[in-house]
Amino acid sequence: MAQIKLAYLGGGSSRAAGTMASFIAHADEFQGSEVVLIDQRADELEIVRTLAEKTARDAGMDLTVTATTNRRDGLEGVDAVLTSFRPGDFAMRQQDELIPMRHGVIGQETQGPGGFMMSLRSVQVFQGLIADLEDVSPGARIFNYTNPVNIVSQAVEDHTDTPIYSMCEGPMIFWPSILKTAGLDPERAEVIMAGVNHNCWSTTHLYDGEDIMPLLEQGWEKVRDDHTVDIWDRRMLHLAVAMQSIPADYFKYYYFGQEHFREAQASRLTRAGVILSHVDDYWAHYREQAASEHPKLDPARSRGGIHELELAIDVMSAYYNDKSARLPVNLLNTGGALPGFDEDTVVEMWCDVDGTGAHPIPQKPLPHAVRGITQELAEYQRLAAVAAWDGSRADAVRALVAHPFVPTLAVAEELYDDLAHANAAYLPERLLR
Repeated sequence: MAQIKLAYLGGGSSRAAGTMASFIAHADEFQGSEVVLIDQRADELEIVRTLAEKTARDAGMDLTVTATTNRRDGLEGVDAVLTSFRPGDFAMRQQDELIPMRHGVIGQETQGPGGFMMSLRSVQVFQGLIADLEDVSPGARIFNYTNPVNIVSQAVEDHTDTPIYSMCEGPMIFWPSILKTAGLDPERAEVIMAGVNHNCWSTTHLYDGEDIMPLLEQGWEKVRDDHTVDIWDRRMLHLAVAMQSIPADYFKYYYFGQEHFREAQASRLTRAGVILSHVDDYWAHYREQAASEHPKLDPARSRGGIHELELAIDVMSAYYNDKSARLPVNLLNTGGALPGFDEDTVVEMWCDVDGTGAHPIPQKPLPHAVRGITQELAEYQRLAAVAAWDGSRADAVRALVAHPFVPTLAVAEELYDDLAHANAAYLPERLLR
Protein backbone atom coordinates (compact mmCIF):
# COMPACT_ATOMS: atom_id res chain seq x y z
CA MET A 1 0.00 0.00 0.00
CA ALA A 2 1.51 3.31 -1.12
CA GLN A 3 1.04 6.33 1.12
CA ILE A 4 1.74 9.28 -1.16
CA LYS A 5 1.17 13.00 -1.37
CA LEU A 6 -0.38 13.79 -4.74
CA ALA A 7 -0.96 17.22 -6.25
CA TYR A 8 -3.78 17.34 -8.80
CA LEU A 9 -3.31 20.30 -11.13
CA GLY A 10 -6.75 20.82 -12.63
CA GLY A 11 -8.49 19.80 -9.42
CA GLY A 12 -11.29 22.30 -10.03
CA SER A 13 -12.14 21.10 -13.52
CA SER A 14 -15.39 19.46 -14.59
CA ARG A 15 -13.52 16.12 -14.78
CA ALA A 16 -12.08 16.40 -11.27
CA ALA A 17 -15.04 14.87 -9.42
CA GLY A 18 -14.79 11.74 -11.55
CA THR A 19 -11.02 11.65 -11.21
CA MET A 20 -11.25 11.70 -7.43
CA ALA A 21 -13.84 8.92 -7.68
CA SER A 22 -11.23 6.90 -9.60
CA PHE A 23 -8.59 7.53 -6.94
CA ILE A 24 -10.98 6.55 -4.16
CA ALA A 25 -11.93 3.39 -6.08
CA HIS A 26 -8.28 2.39 -5.49
CA ALA A 27 -8.63 2.97 -1.75
CA ASP A 28 -6.76 -0.17 -0.70
CA GLU A 29 -3.75 0.89 -2.79
CA PHE A 30 -3.46 4.43 -1.40
CA GLN A 31 -4.65 4.33 2.24
CA GLY A 32 -3.23 7.19 4.31
CA SER A 33 -2.47 9.34 1.26
CA GLU A 34 -3.05 13.05 0.75
CA VAL A 35 -4.38 14.78 -2.35
CA VAL A 36 -3.92 18.50 -2.87
CA LEU A 37 -6.37 19.91 -5.41
CA ILE A 38 -4.89 22.88 -7.31
CA ASP A 39 -6.82 25.18 -9.63
CA GLN A 40 -7.58 28.84 -10.22
CA ARG A 41 -11.29 28.39 -9.43
CA ALA A 42 -11.80 28.51 -5.68
CA ASP A 43 -15.54 27.73 -5.67
CA GLU A 44 -15.17 24.68 -7.90
CA LEU A 45 -12.19 23.49 -5.86
CA GLU A 46 -14.28 23.50 -2.69
CA ILE A 47 -17.05 21.51 -4.39
CA VAL A 48 -14.62 18.84 -5.56
CA ARG A 49 -12.84 18.78 -2.20
CA THR A 50 -16.11 18.27 -0.34
CA LEU A 51 -17.25 15.54 -2.75
CA ALA A 52 -13.93 13.72 -2.45
CA GLU A 53 -13.80 13.97 1.32
CA LYS A 54 -17.32 12.58 1.78
CA THR A 55 -16.88 9.88 -0.86
CA ALA A 56 -13.62 8.71 0.73
CA ARG A 57 -15.27 8.59 4.14
CA ASP A 58 -18.13 6.47 2.76
CA ALA A 59 -15.59 4.15 1.10
CA GLY A 60 -13.67 3.71 4.35
CA MET A 61 -10.58 5.33 2.87
CA ASP A 62 -8.09 7.19 5.03
CA LEU A 63 -7.54 10.15 2.69
CA THR A 64 -6.70 13.78 3.38
CA VAL A 65 -8.04 16.17 0.73
CA THR A 66 -7.03 19.83 0.66
CA ALA A 67 -7.41 22.53 -1.96
CA THR A 68 -5.53 25.67 -2.95
CA THR A 69 -5.36 28.25 -5.71
CA ASN A 70 -1.63 28.75 -5.01
CA ARG A 71 0.21 26.26 -7.22
CA ARG A 72 3.60 26.58 -5.55
CA ASP A 73 2.16 26.04 -2.07
CA GLY A 74 0.17 23.05 -3.29
CA LEU A 75 3.26 21.39 -4.74
CA GLU A 76 5.25 21.55 -1.52
CA GLY A 77 6.62 18.12 -0.61
CA VAL A 78 4.58 16.09 -3.12
CA ASP A 79 5.61 12.71 -4.47
CA ALA A 80 3.50 12.91 -7.61
CA VAL A 81 1.67 15.46 -9.73
CA LEU A 82 -1.41 14.53 -11.76
CA THR A 83 -1.84 17.10 -14.54
CA SER A 84 -5.17 17.43 -16.34
CA PHE A 85 -6.05 21.02 -17.15
CA ARG A 86 -7.19 23.13 -20.09
CA PRO A 87 -5.72 26.65 -20.28
CA GLY A 88 -8.42 28.92 -21.65
CA ASP A 89 -11.09 26.36 -20.81
CA PHE A 90 -13.73 25.38 -23.36
CA ALA A 91 -14.03 28.93 -24.69
CA MET A 92 -10.55 28.68 -26.21
CA ARG A 93 -11.19 25.14 -27.39
CA GLN A 94 -14.15 26.54 -29.29
CA GLN A 95 -11.82 29.05 -30.99
CA ASP A 96 -9.38 26.22 -31.76
CA GLU A 97 -12.22 24.51 -33.59
CA LEU A 98 -13.81 27.50 -35.32
CA ILE A 99 -10.84 29.58 -36.52
CA PRO A 100 -9.19 26.82 -38.64
CA MET A 101 -12.52 26.22 -40.38
CA ARG A 102 -12.50 29.83 -41.59
CA HIS A 103 -9.30 28.93 -43.42
CA GLY A 104 -10.68 25.71 -44.88
CA VAL A 105 -8.84 23.52 -42.35
CA ILE A 106 -10.26 21.00 -39.88
CA GLY A 107 -10.58 22.43 -36.37
CA GLN A 108 -10.08 19.78 -33.69
CA GLU A 109 -9.10 19.65 -30.03
CA THR A 110 -5.81 17.71 -30.26
CA GLN A 111 -5.17 17.38 -33.99
CA GLY A 112 -3.86 19.96 -36.44
CA PRO A 113 -3.92 23.72 -35.77
CA GLY A 114 -6.42 23.44 -32.90
CA GLY A 115 -4.31 20.88 -31.07
CA PHE A 116 -1.20 22.92 -31.83
CA MET A 117 -2.64 25.99 -30.11
CA MET A 118 -3.67 23.93 -27.12
CA SER A 119 -0.10 22.63 -26.90
CA LEU A 120 1.27 26.18 -26.90
CA ARG A 121 -1.04 27.15 -24.03
CA SER A 122 -0.41 23.94 -22.07
CA VAL A 123 3.38 24.01 -22.30
CA GLN A 124 3.49 27.56 -20.89
CA VAL A 125 1.83 26.22 -17.74
CA PHE A 126 4.17 23.23 -17.60
CA GLN A 127 7.21 25.52 -17.64
CA GLY A 128 5.98 27.25 -14.48
CA LEU A 129 4.94 23.94 -12.92
CA ILE A 130 8.35 22.38 -13.45
CA ALA A 131 10.16 25.47 -12.13
CA ASP A 132 8.06 25.23 -8.96
CA LEU A 133 8.71 21.50 -8.62
CA GLU A 134 12.45 21.97 -8.93
CA ASP A 135 12.29 24.34 -5.96
CA VAL A 136 9.81 22.63 -3.61
CA SER A 137 9.56 18.96 -4.70
CA PRO A 138 12.55 18.09 -6.88
CA GLY A 139 11.92 14.33 -6.69
CA ALA A 140 8.31 14.42 -7.86
CA ARG A 141 7.06 12.62 -10.97
CA ILE A 142 4.45 13.95 -13.34
CA PHE A 143 1.58 11.75 -14.49
CA ASN A 144 0.11 13.71 -17.35
CA TYR A 145 -3.31 13.82 -18.97
CA THR A 146 -3.09 17.38 -20.30
CA ASN A 147 -3.54 17.43 -24.06
CA PRO A 148 -2.01 17.10 -26.50
CA VAL A 149 -0.19 14.65 -24.21
CA ASN A 150 2.43 13.70 -26.81
CA ILE A 151 3.52 17.30 -27.50
CA VAL A 152 3.50 18.18 -23.80
CA SER A 153 5.63 15.13 -23.01
CA GLN A 154 7.98 15.81 -25.94
CA ALA A 155 8.59 19.37 -24.75
CA VAL A 156 9.20 18.30 -21.14
CA GLU A 157 11.51 15.43 -22.18
CA ASP A 158 13.49 17.65 -24.55
CA HIS A 159 14.17 20.40 -22.04
CA THR A 160 14.05 19.04 -18.48
CA ASP A 161 15.06 16.11 -16.30
CA THR A 162 11.63 15.92 -14.66
CA PRO A 163 10.23 12.39 -15.01
CA ILE A 164 6.94 12.42 -16.92
CA TYR A 165 4.56 9.66 -17.96
CA SER A 166 1.67 10.68 -20.20
CA MET A 167 -1.44 8.55 -20.51
CA CYS A 168 -4.43 8.09 -22.80
CA GLU A 169 -6.87 5.17 -22.94
CA GLY A 170 -6.82 5.21 -26.75
CA PRO A 171 -4.95 1.92 -27.29
CA MET A 172 -7.45 0.27 -24.93
CA ILE A 173 -10.67 1.75 -26.37
CA PHE A 174 -10.13 2.51 -30.07
CA TRP A 175 -10.37 -1.04 -31.39
CA PRO A 176 -13.35 -2.70 -29.61
CA SER A 177 -15.92 -0.53 -31.40
CA ILE A 178 -14.47 -1.47 -34.80
CA LEU A 179 -14.72 -5.15 -33.91
CA LYS A 180 -18.30 -4.71 -32.74
CA THR A 181 -19.22 -3.01 -36.03
CA ALA A 182 -17.90 -6.13 -37.78
CA GLY A 183 -20.03 -8.34 -35.52
CA LEU A 184 -17.07 -9.65 -33.50
CA ASP A 185 -16.63 -10.09 -29.76
CA PRO A 186 -13.77 -7.95 -28.40
CA GLU A 187 -13.35 -10.40 -25.51
CA ARG A 188 -11.98 -12.97 -27.98
CA ALA A 189 -9.44 -10.58 -29.49
CA GLU A 190 -5.87 -9.56 -28.74
CA VAL A 191 -5.06 -6.15 -30.19
CA ILE A 192 -1.85 -4.21 -29.52
CA MET A 193 -1.61 -0.65 -30.82
CA ALA A 194 1.36 1.70 -31.06
CA GLY A 195 2.33 5.01 -32.65
CA VAL A 196 1.99 8.57 -31.36
CA ASN A 197 -0.82 9.67 -29.08
CA HIS A 198 -4.25 9.68 -30.72
CA ASN A 199 -2.54 8.39 -33.87
CA CYS A 200 -1.77 4.72 -33.22
CA TRP A 201 -2.40 1.56 -35.27
CA SER A 202 -2.61 -2.12 -34.48
CA THR A 203 0.61 -4.08 -34.88
CA THR A 204 -0.93 -7.25 -33.43
CA HIS A 205 -4.58 -8.09 -34.19
CA LEU A 206 -5.68 -11.63 -33.40
CA TYR A 207 -9.08 -13.28 -32.95
CA ASP A 208 -9.07 -16.64 -31.24
CA GLY A 209 -5.33 -16.61 -31.92
CA GLU A 210 -5.68 -16.05 -35.69
CA ASP A 211 -5.28 -12.96 -37.88
CA ILE A 212 -8.44 -10.88 -37.49
CA MET A 213 -8.28 -9.15 -40.87
CA PRO A 214 -10.24 -11.76 -42.88
CA LEU A 215 -13.02 -11.50 -40.30
CA LEU A 216 -13.02 -7.70 -40.49
CA GLU A 217 -13.24 -7.97 -44.28
CA GLN A 218 -16.27 -10.22 -43.97
CA GLY A 219 -17.83 -7.81 -41.47
CA TRP A 220 -17.24 -4.88 -43.81
CA GLU A 221 -19.01 -6.62 -46.68
CA LYS A 222 -22.03 -7.13 -44.42
CA VAL A 223 -22.34 -3.52 -43.22
CA ARG A 224 -20.91 -1.40 -46.05
CA ASP A 225 -24.38 -0.65 -47.44
CA ASP A 226 -26.29 -1.03 -44.18
CA HIS A 227 -27.51 2.47 -43.34
CA THR A 228 -28.83 1.33 -39.97
CA VAL A 229 -25.16 1.21 -38.90
CA ASP A 230 -23.68 4.59 -37.95
CA ILE A 231 -21.77 6.09 -40.89
CA TRP A 232 -18.63 6.79 -38.87
CA ASP A 233 -18.60 3.25 -37.50
CA ARG A 234 -18.73 1.99 -41.08
CA ARG A 235 -16.00 4.38 -42.19
CA MET A 236 -13.61 3.27 -39.44
CA LEU A 237 -14.18 -0.41 -40.21
CA HIS A 238 -13.60 0.42 -43.89
CA LEU A 239 -10.32 2.13 -42.96
CA ALA A 240 -9.14 -0.86 -40.91
CA VAL A 241 -9.83 -3.19 -43.83
CA ALA A 242 -8.28 -0.87 -46.42
CA MET A 243 -5.06 -0.34 -44.43
CA GLN A 244 -4.97 -3.84 -42.91
CA SER A 245 -4.42 -2.30 -39.49
CA ILE A 246 -6.92 -1.13 -36.86
CA PRO A 247 -6.73 2.68 -36.55
CA ALA A 248 -7.14 5.20 -33.78
CA ASP A 249 -10.45 7.03 -34.05
CA TYR A 250 -8.63 10.26 -34.84
CA PHE A 251 -7.49 8.98 -38.22
CA LYS A 252 -11.00 9.74 -39.44
CA TYR A 253 -9.82 13.34 -39.74
CA TYR A 254 -7.02 12.26 -42.09
CA TYR A 255 -8.59 9.58 -44.26
CA PHE A 256 -12.09 11.07 -44.35
CA GLY A 257 -11.11 14.70 -43.92
CA GLN A 258 -13.34 16.20 -46.59
CA GLU A 259 -16.36 14.30 -45.33
CA HIS A 260 -15.70 15.40 -41.76
CA PHE A 261 -15.11 19.03 -42.75
CA ARG A 262 -18.38 19.26 -44.68
CA GLU A 263 -20.32 17.66 -41.84
CA ALA A 264 -18.69 19.95 -39.27
CA GLN A 265 -19.60 23.00 -41.34
CA ALA A 266 -23.21 21.86 -41.37
CA SER A 267 -23.34 21.39 -37.60
CA ARG A 268 -24.86 24.09 -35.42
CA LEU A 269 -22.29 23.53 -32.64
CA THR A 270 -18.68 22.40 -32.51
CA ARG A 271 -17.75 19.74 -29.97
CA ALA A 272 -16.71 22.49 -27.53
CA GLY A 273 -20.09 24.12 -28.03
CA VAL A 274 -21.84 20.87 -27.17
CA ILE A 275 -19.77 20.49 -23.99
CA LEU A 276 -20.37 24.12 -22.99
CA SER A 277 -24.11 23.49 -23.23
CA HIS A 278 -23.77 20.82 -20.50
CA VAL A 279 -21.18 22.38 -18.16
CA ASP A 280 -23.68 24.26 -15.98
CA ASP A 281 -25.61 21.04 -15.37
CA TYR A 282 -22.41 19.17 -14.45
CA TRP A 283 -21.69 21.72 -11.76
CA ALA A 284 -25.31 21.83 -10.58
CA HIS A 285 -25.11 18.07 -10.07
CA TYR A 286 -21.76 18.31 -8.26
CA ARG A 287 -23.15 21.01 -5.95
CA GLU A 288 -26.22 18.90 -5.18
CA GLN A 289 -24.07 15.90 -4.35
CA ALA A 290 -21.53 17.89 -2.34
CA ALA A 291 -24.41 19.07 -0.16
CA SER A 292 -25.57 15.48 0.35
CA GLU A 293 -24.40 13.48 3.34
CA HIS A 294 -23.65 10.51 1.07
CA PRO A 295 -22.83 11.82 -2.42
CA LYS A 296 -23.36 9.63 -5.46
CA LEU A 297 -22.37 10.80 -8.94
CA ASP A 298 -24.79 10.25 -11.79
CA PRO A 299 -22.82 9.22 -14.92
CA ALA A 300 -25.35 11.02 -17.12
CA ARG A 301 -24.66 14.32 -15.32
CA SER A 302 -20.91 13.95 -14.78
CA ARG A 303 -18.27 15.06 -17.25
CA GLY A 304 -16.85 11.91 -18.82
CA GLY A 305 -18.88 9.60 -16.56
CA ILE A 306 -18.28 8.58 -12.96
CA HIS A 307 -14.64 7.47 -13.21
CA GLU A 308 -12.11 9.65 -15.00
CA LEU A 309 -8.35 9.46 -15.63
CA GLU A 310 -8.36 5.92 -14.26
CA LEU A 311 -5.42 4.90 -16.42
CA ALA A 312 -3.25 7.52 -14.69
CA ILE A 313 -4.31 6.11 -11.32
CA ASP A 314 -3.44 2.60 -12.55
CA VAL A 315 0.04 3.72 -13.63
CA MET A 316 0.61 5.53 -10.33
CA SER A 317 -0.53 2.50 -8.37
CA ALA A 318 1.75 0.14 -10.29
CA TYR A 319 4.71 2.48 -9.77
CA TYR A 320 4.25 3.46 -6.12
CA ASN A 321 3.06 0.02 -5.00
CA ASP A 322 5.71 -1.75 -7.13
CA LYS A 323 3.18 -4.14 -8.60
CA SER A 324 3.50 -5.16 -12.23
CA ALA A 325 0.81 -3.97 -14.63
CA ARG A 326 0.69 -3.88 -18.44
CA LEU A 327 -0.58 -0.47 -19.53
CA PRO A 328 -0.19 1.99 -22.45
CA VAL A 329 2.16 4.91 -21.73
CA ASN A 330 3.58 7.78 -23.79
CA LEU A 331 7.34 7.95 -23.26
CA LEU A 332 10.63 8.35 -25.09
CA ASN A 333 11.39 5.64 -27.64
CA THR A 334 14.57 4.73 -25.77
CA GLY A 335 16.56 2.01 -27.48
CA GLY A 336 14.34 2.23 -30.54
CA ALA A 337 11.67 0.16 -28.82
CA LEU A 338 9.17 1.09 -31.57
CA PRO A 339 11.01 0.49 -34.87
CA GLY A 340 10.88 3.30 -37.39
CA PHE A 341 10.89 6.17 -34.87
CA ASP A 342 13.84 8.13 -33.43
CA GLU A 343 14.94 7.23 -29.92
CA ASP A 344 14.33 10.78 -28.69
CA THR A 345 10.74 10.88 -29.95
CA VAL A 346 7.87 10.36 -27.51
CA VAL A 347 5.75 7.44 -28.71
CA GLU A 348 2.73 5.58 -27.34
CA MET A 349 3.37 1.92 -26.50
CA TRP A 350 2.15 -0.83 -24.22
CA CYS A 351 4.52 -1.10 -21.28
CA ASP A 352 5.15 -3.18 -18.20
CA VAL A 353 4.91 -0.74 -15.30
CA ASP A 354 6.33 -1.43 -11.84
CA GLY A 355 8.32 0.27 -9.12
CA THR A 356 11.24 0.84 -11.47
CA GLY A 357 9.19 2.66 -14.11
CA ALA A 358 7.50 1.96 -17.44
CA HIS A 359 9.27 -0.52 -19.73
CA PRO A 360 8.04 -1.09 -23.30
CA ILE A 361 7.05 -4.63 -24.18
CA PRO A 362 8.65 -5.91 -27.41
CA GLN A 363 7.17 -3.82 -30.24
CA LYS A 364 6.49 -4.77 -33.82
CA PRO A 365 6.99 -2.08 -36.47
CA LEU A 366 3.91 -0.37 -37.85
CA PRO A 367 2.75 -1.77 -41.20
CA HIS A 368 4.27 0.12 -44.15
CA ALA A 369 0.83 1.25 -45.31
CA VAL A 370 0.39 3.38 -42.18
CA ARG A 371 3.95 3.97 -41.02
CA GLY A 372 4.52 7.04 -43.20
CA ILE A 373 1.62 9.12 -41.93
CA THR A 374 2.47 8.24 -38.33
CA GLN A 375 6.12 9.19 -38.83
CA GLU A 376 4.96 12.48 -40.38
CA LEU A 377 2.85 13.18 -37.30
CA ALA A 378 5.79 12.30 -35.04
CA GLU A 379 7.96 14.85 -36.86
CA TYR A 380 5.21 17.47 -36.53
CA GLN A 381 5.06 16.61 -32.80
CA ARG A 382 8.77 17.38 -32.42
CA LEU A 383 8.46 20.71 -34.26
CA ALA A 384 5.44 21.67 -32.18
CA ALA A 385 7.36 20.94 -28.97
CA VAL A 386 10.18 23.24 -30.11
CA ALA A 387 7.76 26.07 -30.84
CA ALA A 388 5.89 25.59 -27.57
CA TRP A 389 8.91 25.56 -25.27
CA ASP A 390 11.09 28.41 -26.52
CA GLY A 391 10.30 28.93 -30.21
CA SER A 392 9.27 31.92 -32.28
CA ARG A 393 6.50 32.64 -34.75
CA ALA A 394 8.75 31.16 -37.45
CA ASP A 395 9.03 27.92 -35.46
CA ALA A 396 5.27 27.84 -34.99
CA VAL A 397 4.61 28.29 -38.72
CA ARG A 398 7.18 25.59 -39.50
CA ALA A 399 5.34 23.19 -37.20
CA LEU A 400 1.92 24.03 -38.65
CA VAL A 401 2.94 23.59 -42.28
CA ALA A 402 4.40 20.18 -41.36
CA HIS A 403 0.96 18.95 -40.31
CA PRO A 404 -1.10 17.03 -42.92
CA PHE A 405 -4.16 19.23 -42.34
CA VAL A 406 -2.39 22.39 -43.53
CA PRO A 407 -2.16 22.52 -47.34
CA THR A 408 0.25 25.41 -48.04
CA LEU A 409 2.74 27.76 -46.42
CA ALA A 410 0.45 30.73 -47.06
CA VAL A 411 -2.40 29.02 -45.22
CA ALA A 412 -0.06 28.13 -42.34
CA GLU A 413 1.08 31.75 -41.95
CA GLU A 414 -2.37 33.32 -42.18
CA LEU A 415 -3.94 30.69 -39.95
CA TYR A 416 -1.24 30.94 -37.30
CA ASP A 417 -1.53 34.71 -37.07
CA ASP A 418 -5.31 34.45 -36.74
CA LEU A 419 -5.01 31.82 -33.99
CA ALA A 420 -2.20 33.66 -32.20
CA HIS A 421 -4.29 36.84 -32.09
CA ALA A 422 -7.16 34.92 -30.45
CA ASN A 423 -4.71 33.30 -28.00
CA ALA A 424 -2.71 36.44 -27.18
CA ALA A 425 -3.66 36.31 -23.48
CA TYR A 426 -2.13 32.82 -23.14
CA LEU A 427 1.05 33.07 -25.22
CA PRO A 428 4.46 34.61 -24.56
CA GLU A 429 5.58 37.58 -26.65
CA ARG A 430 8.05 35.41 -28.62
CA LEU A 431 5.12 33.60 -30.25
CA LEU A 432 3.21 36.78 -31.07
CA ARG A 433 5.88 38.74 -32.94
